[in-house]
Amino acid sequence: MHRRTCLKLAGAVALRGLAAAQKKSDPIELDSRRELFVDRYLIERMEGTDLRLQSPILCEQVLTLDRPWEGAFCGYFTVIHHGADFHLYYRGVGSAGADGRGAESTCYAHSTDGIHWTRPSLGLFEVNGTKDNNVILAHEPPFSHNFCPFLDTRPGVPATERFKALGGVKQSGLMGFVSADGVHWKKLRAEPVLPPTQQSAYDSQNLAFWSQAEQRYVCYYRTFKKIEGMGGVRWISRTTSPDFRTWEAGREMTFGAAPPEHLYTNQTSAYFRAPQVYVSIAARFMPGRQVISNGEAASIGVHPDYYKDCADAVLLTSRGGFGYDREFLEGFLRPGVGLENWVSRDNYPALNIVQTGPAEMSFYVNRHYGQPSAHLSRYKLRLDGLASLHAPYKRGEMMTKPFLFSGNRLELNYATSAAGSIRAELQHADGTPVRGFTLSDCRDVIGDRIERDVEWTGGQDVASLAGKPVRLRLQMKDADLFSFRFRSA
Repeated sequence: MHRRTCLKLAGAVALRGLAAAQKKSDPIELDSRRELFVDRYLIERMEGTDLRLQSPILCEQVLTLDRPWEGAFCGYFTVIHHGADFHLYYRGVGSAGADGRGAESTCYAHSTDGIHWTRPSLGLFEVNGTKDNNVILAHEPPFSHNFCPFLDTRPGVPATERFKALGGVKQSGLMGFVSADGVHWKKLRAEPVLPPTQQSAYDSQNLAFWSQAEQRYVCYYRTFKKIEGMGGVRWISRTTSPDFRTWEAGREMTFGAAPPEHLYTNQTSAYFRAPQVYVSIAARFMPGRQVISNGEAASIGVHPDYYKDCADAVLLTSRGGFGYDREFLEGFLRPGVGLENWVSRDNYPALNIVQTGPAEMSFYVNRHYGQPSAHLSRYKLRLDGLASLHAPYKRGEMMTKPFLFSGNRLELNYATSAAGSIRAELQHADGTPVRGFTLSDCRDVIGDRIERDVEWTGGQDVASLAGKPVRLRLQMKDADLFSFRFRSA
């Protein structure tokens, strides 16, 4: 059998295995994984509760794009948290023009906390007459147009390939790059790892990562889909690979019953505290939706071709395979106050969410695109705080599907009002409450904690139920639950 045929079969088997891992009648194998309330994967019913999208908090500008090799059209940012270091990558270019031209370069910044960033003088490439810059790739069009790195977490990956990247446009295909340190890069081989195809467009930020859940590399890339009445809509497609070198034929992603929208950058990544959940803070582009007038555009100095559209960001999730869950259609990131935020291709999030404090995580957003004031801003959320299971003051409940767990403690990440509370009940798969773990046995969970174990009158130990099919019933009042997991004390 040919190698490509074997790879296709292996990939198909892997994806079928993910989709069919649990029959509807079988309990979900939860083990000790943390679960977020970003979809209805575990939820069987809700009464008086709902899933609620959270609101990111705008913090500081972390990078003003004012160096001679940067400028108003910097874009396609990627943030990588690796040990004590944060790495930032982005396109440097100061003028509008064709994708993949020689004027584009790839820039790098470094941080030790994700908040304060420096641009090291690397001396690797001469740009605009100087090597005193933070450029890590230049003079190799078209790859700096959308150079997108990732930290390869596959077990056994060679040290020389610890960092990998994709870059390229429709004509070139996507070239693979590798690096030992994330600064010094070389091509993986002379040919692209993802060659041009009739379906691929690649004219956006095309990303890849090693999926711990699927045990394969996954790549999400730009295609267009013809939609009646809309023409070509910016779409997301996906492919997988066992080795980053040979990839399966790609397929379009699906979005359930959600209406088709232009999703410009998808920014899909495995959430760092629950890698079985892929999170996408995607840029939603609204072509032709002009908000500011010609005079207002002139007053802020935006390029004359870049103010007749607007954009925000939406939250998508996936658990592998070729489907996104769009539980939330509302804007996750609104443009906000200021004419500068209502221009074309503005408010595009950087790839990846990173932890920037004991109870805090951050993501970054490209702001004031096409303007002299172009910059990168940081937004913050509580850990796991993309969405929550929410209950109002008058109380509500949620019941999960049957599942199996391991460990001896039930841990919650939650917030209540002073009058609010959460109680948990463990039930047998048939819905019968487990003696000693009923709602009446549970002590009220009150406060605002990233990690707190549930306690019943008999204690916290739930080891007697580990490995047995159970359900979790939650009774809540004026409270938000962001995540939970079973763990070993």
